[in-house]
Amino acid sequence: MIPQQPKLKTKPMAKGLSLLKNTFLLSSVLTAAALLGGCVTSNVEQMRHKPSAQLLSGETVVVLGRRQSFRHQTEADFTNCVYKNLLRRQGLPVKPEEQFMDEMFPWFQPRTAPLTADALAYRLRDPALAQRLKEIGTRYVIWLDGVTTRTGDGGSMSCTVGPTGGGCFGMMWWENDAVYSANIWDMKDFRSLGKITVDANGTSYMPAVVIPIPIIAPTQSAACSGVANQIEEFLQPSLANELSPSQRAAQKAEGNQI
Repeated sequence: MIPQQPKLKTKPMAKGLSLLKNTFLLSSVLTAAALLGGCVTSNVEQMRHKPSAQLLSGETVVVLGRRQSFRHQTEADFTNCVYKNLLRRQGLPVKPEEQFMDEMFPWFQPRTAPLTADALAYRLRDPALAQRLKEIGTRYVIWLDGVTTRTGDGGSMSCTVGPTGGGCFGMMWWENDAVYSANIWDMKDFRSLGKITVDANGTSYMPAVVIPIPIIAPTQSAACSGVANQIEEFLQPSLANELSPSQRAAQKAEGNQI
């Protein structure tokens, strides 16, 4: 009796082709997202009350962020970003926020700090505060207010783990809106030079074919650059032009270390 040869089993190709098609489609989306990057659009406006000013020798600038409850306060990252941009790129003699708060104790501590630009203007008319500002040499106060919020999101992603490994498949996106304002105050006459407003909107993506790859839109950074560039039009760093090369290098190094 001749033994029968075992029959070869064949698997249907439909499921495999469908998986291959989905993988190719998501790979195409991932490539397109990587090429485009996170998309950011921004709009910057300014309102002037006085012409541009030049800082004299010994005068400094300070950047203060609004401090209130956790729900509404200007992020420290944004305040530091504006500070570093003014110090490193514009060359303004900017004083660190913490140093200013220590020198002006207790007027600008979180519990007693003004919550609005109008409240700040009223606070600056305190004779004792004005005298202290004169002693420490701070001529201009830049008051930042605003926050970055998530305004929308969507997509889906699923992740699995098995005996041979794991991975994720899908795509997610989210949209952030960064809305900030900067009021520039002259401490000599307690008047505002003007106000800068910026509204930056960015969409970030996170496609995944086995490994999620976040593609982040620099929404807050775009708002920071917009504010810093406009501040340069209000304040002219005449003092920086008189600094020696070694002093200018020290200023830039300080901005990079923060």
